[in-house]
Amino acid sequence: MGAGLLAVAGLWLAAYPPVRTQQHPATQAAILLTDSYSADTLRYLLRRLGPGTPVWRYAAAAPDTPTLGSVSALRQRLPQLRAVHVVGQGLPATDVPALHGLRVVSHSVPLTPAFHAAAWPRQPELGQPWTIEGYYQGQAGEPAWVSLVAAGTSRDSVQLPTGRGSFRLRFTPKTTGRAVYTLVARQDGRRRAQEPVPLEVRPTRPVRVLLLAAAPSFEVRFLKNYLASQQHAVALRTGLSRGLTQTEFLNFPTPPDLTRVTSSLLTRVEVVITDAASLAALSSSEAATLAQAVRSGACGMLLVADAPTLPRSLPGGTGPFQLQPRPAAATASPQLLAWPEAPARLATLLPATLRATTATRALITTPQQQPVAATRRVGLGQVVVTTATETFPWLLQGQQQAYGAYWSRLLTAVVPASPLASSIQLATSWPRVHTPVLVRVTGSSTPALRLRAAAQQAPVPVALRQDEHVPEWASAPYWPATSGWHEAQAGAARDWFYVFAPTHWRGLAQQEWQRQLALLPPPAPQQSIAAATVTTHTAWPRWWGYLLFLVCAGLLWVEEKL
Repeated sequence: MGAGLLAVAGLWLAAYPPVRTQQHPATQAAILLTDSYSADTLRYLLRRLGPGTPVWRYAAAAPDTPTLGSVSALRQRLPQLRAVHVVGQGLPATDVPALHGLRVVSHSVPLTPAFHAAAWPRQPELGQPWTIEGYYQGQAGEPAWVSLVAAGTSRDSVQLPTGRGSFRLRFTPKTTGRAVYTLVARQDGRRRAQEPVPLEVRPTRPVRVLLLAAAPSFEVRFLKNYLASQQHAVALRTGLSRGLTQTEFLNFPTPPDLTRVTSSLLTRVEVVITDAASLAALSSSEAATLAQAVRSGACGMLLVADAPTLPRSLPGGTGPFQLQPRPAAATASPQLLAWPEAPARLATLLPATLRATTATRALITTPQQQPVAATRRVGLGQVVVTTATETFPWLLQGQQQAYGAYWSRLLTAVVPASPLASSIQLATSWPRVHTPVLVRVTGSSTPALRLRAAAQQAPVPVALRQDEHVPEWASAPYWPATSGWHEAQAGAARDWFYVFAPTHWRGLAQQEWQRQLALLPPPAPQQSIAAATVTTHTAWPRWWGYLLFLVCAGLLWVEEKL
């Protein structure tokens, strides 16, 4: 009878096991695993925090660890959470604000070898020198070579004798369009690091230029032809004798009247290039019209100082620009010119230099830091004065690239800014997959932004939100699902941007994570957290009931047989 009652009790325990109620301190710490985490660090944390500490894997799926797609979800699942231990490379910088109020402990080691910093122009102009700068950290003591690969060929390289340090590479794009260069680091004959460098080479912006020359010269002739070959619109007025001038137009669909310098003429040009004699020959009304156009930002002015003194009709006055004549013996020998990205060993005859003042900014200097060309803001426009009067010999010597770099340097400084139009920009410096990217639209009235990947046909519409401080701005968040080129379109504005994969620029991403983590304010002290408890209900194992039933049933069977 006892065995029968115990067998029935075993079945009851298997069907309805007893529940044990316990109270224990609430879980206040969690471990979050990210890419490249160390298993030894995880075991150390589990020993220190206790084996019951919850462990989550961020973003990447793992068969033995629950996956967490958002940091905010961690706080929802663990309401009493007060500390997070991040193991591995770290979280995206955009997820740091979600950790506000928590004590975040980062357990990461610097990635080596890796690029930890890089900067380059994302939208350079065709034919302009392009530069990429950064910092590489490799194995100490072993020399490293950092090179730039474009169109399948190494374009520039630099050696880091200690295996780490800053680098600067240069290249001049030859074609327009989107491209992805490659930054490669090698040590001991092996490729240690490789990162993509996306950029969109845009065509050169055509500029409308008015050339005023007192007399025919080779300098004006070669400059006119060079500007026309670069698709710039050129209007030339050359003095032949008193009261007699010659006009010439290149790439001008409807030539303007060059008899007098009027406001209607200056509205059709962006840059006025003149010599000292032509500027001095302008009437008072013409000089006043030119000065007003410069101040209003309608055009800029470039003066070639080919006279001992500067004309008084120079817009803004001649006070900031002061000529310093050079000795006669020095003017007979060419003088080297220098500026950022300047070609090596570029020299020309200089009759004078400019005196360095606080009111001007030097554009081109000599090796002794004497200004050869300087610029000054006058109202909304720019006035540039250069003392280099003969640059055409560079073309005769086959230095076309140096000639173009020189005049590009001057024209870039004097061309007025283009009128504001609708544009699209990224407020996120390093867009990554599955990370919010803030896209900002300026000057567009469209309520939605359309985005798509290069390999995607149908665009994704995203609603724009107007900025509360700047009404011309509107922004929208975008979560790219694939890496590569993406297109953004808002009305007539259209732009391309590149989205990096999670494996790209990991060293830089770790640097950004550490920087944003340092800016996170410390959590406020919590007095009642130590007493917080969680009640759990734990059921007894069902196998106890099955075991009791089998023993009693077996005893009844044996007793019957005996």
